[in-house]
Parts: sequence; C-alpha cells; structure tokens
Amino acid sequence: MSVNSAKIEQSHRYFEQTQTHFEISDRQKSTEPIRVVADDRERKSYVIESLLEIENIDIDIRRLSLGDYQIDGRVIVERKTLYDFAVSIIDGRLFKQMLRMANSQAKGILILEGTAGDIADIGVTREAMQGALITVSLILGVPVLRSRDPAETANLIVYISRQIEAIARGGIQRHGYQPKGIRYRQLYILQGLPSVGRERADRLLDRFGSVEAVMIAGIDDLQTVDGIGKNIAEKIKWAVSEHVPSKSSQPFDSKSNSPETVSLVVPLATSIPDRSN
Repeated sequence: MSVNSAKIEQSHRYFEQTQTHFEISDRQKSTEPIRVVADDRERKSYVIESLLEIENIDIDIRRLSLGDYQIDGRVIVERKTLYDFAVSIIDGRLFKQMLRMANSQAKGILILEGTAGDIADIGVTREAMQGALITVSLILGVPVLRSRDPAETANLIVYISRQIEAIARGGIQRHGYQPKGIRYRQLYILQGLPSVGRERADRLLDRFGSVEAVMIAGIDDLQTVDGIGKNIAEKIKWAVSEHVPSKSSQPFDSKSNSPETVSLVVPLATSIPDRSN
C-alpha cells in the first residue's frame, strides 16, 4: 500500500468515527448525489481519488475559472497546501484569488491543507501568515478551514455539501441543550432577553403566565417583578420592540464598499526558497 493510499484509508476511518458530530436527520437527508466539479489541475492532489471512494458523490472533472472545487453550484472551494499558501502570500496570488471569490455569487471557502512541518523552511514569518488569514477571513469574509491531508479535504467537501443541503431543506439538526416541556422552553426563550437569567425568567413567567404576555407587558408592569428595575425593564422592552431595518433599505456605496479598496498590508518574506534541493 502506498503512503498516500494509507493516508486516505486512515482519514476515512477518522471520518467514520466523527461522522456523528455532523449528523443530519433522516428528514433532511437526500437521495440525490452530491455534485462536485473538480478542476482538472487537481488530478495530482489525491483529493479527487478520495472523493471517488466516498459513496453518493458525482464528480465532474473540467477546467474551472475560479476555485478548485464547486459544490452543487453553491460553494466554491479553493484548496491550498500550507506551502502554496505561504508562497501565494509572497507573490500576491492569494489576495487576487480571494478578492475574486469574495465577489463571486457563490459562497467561497479556503481550505488550508497540511501541517506546520510543511512550511518549516519557507521563510514566511508567523505574523505574515496570521495577517493573511485575518485579511482573508475577517476583511474579505472568506471562511478558512483546515485539513491534515487530501483525504480529510475530501471529507470536508462532503461535510460542507451536507450542511448546505440541510439548510436549504429546512435547517440543520440543532445539537446541545434542548429544553424539555413547555415551561422549560418558555424559560429558555425568556433567558435570551437582556439581563434576564434563570431566576428572573422564573419570576417573569410566574407573574405574566406566558412568553407572549411578557413581550407585550409595559415597562411599569415589568417593574412589578422582583429583581427587575426600570433599567432592565427598558432593556427588555427595547429588545422586543425595536425595529430593525431590512438590508434592502440600507444605502450601498459601491465605491466605498468595493473589495478592491481593501488595504492588504501584511509583512512578507522577501524571497521564495528553492525546494529543488
């Protein structure tokens, strides 16, 4: 068995062990295959080989003008090894690619593949790497995911597709605390109000009898509850009645918000090391 095949097999075992963390309910699962378009220049990466070993994946290999993978026509994935990521910071390719992804109608995602040992001799400072990641994720709004190897990159592509599909079909399964019983659900909702913890939520529910009654109560009525003064009452009333304008009503200045105006300043190394030796 080759080294790459061993890595693929190892990553698939990891995928099976952790799959429960990404569960989608039976109602949300689809019999339709996951459709992935892979750039033909990715043939040597072993990501395509890994995808072909996963069930219910429909892969089309052709030249892409943007990104390395397209998922169901909704998501564009740019895959970079850590070495290529570092080099692309130096030569300026990274920010040009990320600007194009940020301007795309599809959702862009950057997957960084590899471990720290892959860039031990690259000559790019940690600060430069961090600065680039901040620019890509925070300034340009392109999410950054990490993978250990091509097989895990393939698994990430599957995770992304399943999550996007679940949301499109009506939301993903919510993990974590799930309140049982109507009173506990009502308390759960009330504790989302400003400065309202469990005890105040209990008192509010005892006083008004329902979440709806709390929402329509006036400031003076709210203050009749022990532990809720005028300041907290005003915060609660503001939270449930404040009008939030829709995005469409906000003015948009195409010049000031254009991605091309973003300052992409990060400390860079001055040269690319020769890896031929």
